[in-house]
Amino acid sequence: GKEVCSLRGHSGSVFSVAFSPDGKTLASGSSDKTVKLWDLSGGTPVEKGTLKGHSEAVSSVAWNHDGSLLASGSRDGTVRLWTPDGQEKGTLRGHSAAVNSVAFSPDSKYVASGSGAFGRSDNSVRIWEVATGKEVCSLRGHSGSVFSVAFSPD
Repeated sequence: GKEVCSLRGHSGSVFSVAFSPDGKTLASGSSDKTVKLWDLSGGTPVEKGTLKGHSEAVSSVAWNHDGSLLASGSRDGTVRLWTPDGQEKGTLRGHSAAVNSVAFSPDSKYVASGSGAFGRSDNSVRIWEVATGKEVCSLRGHSGSVFSVAFSPD
């Protein structure tokens, strides 16, 4: 493949990127503790916002099925929910270590988060109800960090 463009704007390493379902927006999560939103709808990509709120690196970003909500997971142990225009909709707290991965369920009713960090024993997957921000369940049993979570399509 051929590089189409390079998006510059973060002051640290980029750990995660995700296209919105319509392909018009790209979210990027970085060690600079921010999420950036990039408008891809024109001929040249344009930075359209910086989402601030995490106190540590952002390790994962994911859009819900219709692009109306973005989740970001951070080494600060939280998951934050954002609207496409950058408004924070909530913070999900419960992990005792870094959140390494986030994913929405196919119906967007739930967010899964995977956690763990060297020397800290969270090593869990938590399922959160998006509407209330409440933890539905915690899946434990991993002997090490959880680095990726995903829902099956059905």
